[in-house]
Amino acid sequence: MTSTDPAPEAELTLVVVRRTDEADGVVSLVLRRPDGGDLPVWEPGAHVDLLLDVRDAPAGDAGRSGPEGLTRQYSLCSSPGDRGAWRIAVLREPAGRGGSAHVHDRLAEGDTVRVRGPRNHFALEPSPTYLFLAGGIGITPLVPMLAEAERHGRAWQLVYGGRGLASMAFREELRSRYGDRVRLWPEETRGLIDLESLLGTPSPGTLVYCCGPEPLLRAVEEACRKWPEGALHVERFTPREQTAPVLDGTFEIDLARTGITLAVPPDTSVLDVVEAAGVQVLTSCREGTCGTCETEVLAGEIDHRDSLLTVAERAANDTMMICVSRAACPKLVLDL
Repeated sequence: MTSTDPAPEAELTLVVVRRTDEADGVVSLVLRRPDGGDLPVWEPGAHVDLLLDVRDAPAGDAGRSGPEGLTRQYSLCSSPGDRGAWRIAVLREPAGRGGSAHVHDRLAEGDTVRVRGPRNHFALEPSPTYLFLAGGIGITPLVPMLAEAERHGRAWQLVYGGRGLASMAFREELRSRYGDRVRLWPEETRGLIDLESLLGTPSPGTLVYCCGPEPLLRAVEEACRKWPEGALHVERFTPREQTAPVLDGTFEIDLARTGITLAVPPDTSVLDVVEAAGVQVLTSCREGTCGTCETEVLAGEIDHRDSLLTVAERAANDTMMICVSRAACPKLVLDL
C-alpha cells in the first residue's frame, strides 16, 4: 500500500471550492486547480503545507515562518483516487500562532491558497489487520487509511475519541460508511479511551496507527511497549518532549556538495547555520514534525531530536531533520 518512490513535491496555487463546518471548531476545505486539472498523486497518511499570506499576522508569527507569512501542515483526508480535489480539515487553535485562525476567519469559497506537497511520513504499511486510534483532529490522516484498508479487504477497526460528539469531525460520515467498525468514544460520556482493553495484549499481525494529542500518543506508546517492534505507527502534530542534547558544545558540519565546513553553536540549529551560509534548504515547520528539511547524512553520528523517524530509521543513521536534530560526534557530513 506504500510507494517506494514518492512523487516529488509540487507548489501549487489552488482554489477553495467548498468549505464545510465539520464539527465545533473544525472546518474542512476542498481544494482544486483553477483549470480543473489533476493534482499530484498521494497515498494515505500524506499531508500538505498551506503557505498562508497573513499580512496582518503578529510580528513573531511572520518572523518565524519567513517573509511569505505562515506555513502550516494539514493531513489530506479526501480520497487518493480523486485526482481532481484535495480535502483538508483545520481545527481552530485559540492558543496557536495564527494559521488556524486565518483559515477559519479569512479563507472562503473562491479564494486561492498556495499549497506545497504532498509529503508522507505516516504511510500505511501492508497488514492483514489494523487498529486505528484517533484523538480529535487526529482523525484526519486516518480517514483515507480506512478506505484503503477497506479497498484491500483488510480487517480493521477505528476507535475515535474526542471531548464530545459535537467536536468530532467526520463522525457521521464514518459511521454511515463503515457502521460498527467505527467506535466513537466521547470523553464527556465515556471517559478516556480504554487502552488496556485495546492494547494490553499484543495482537500478532495487527498494525496500530494512532494520531491525536500528545497525552494520547504517549499513553498509546506506553501501552504498546510489549507489542512487536514496528507494530505501532504514530503521527504527531506537535513536537515530542526532548532530553538534553548528546553534545552540549559546538560541532562542525561538512557540506559535501557545497564544499564548505561550518560550525554549529549550542544555541543554533543546523538549519539556521546552513541558511546563514547562503545554502537554500526547503523547510516548513522548523520543529521536527513535518519532514520537509530531511537531509541525507553521509558520515557521523546523529542526535535525532525530531518527532517523525521510527526507531529503525534512526538506527540507520543516514538521514536527519536539520531543523532540530544535532550531532552526537564532533563532525557530520551532509549531502548539501
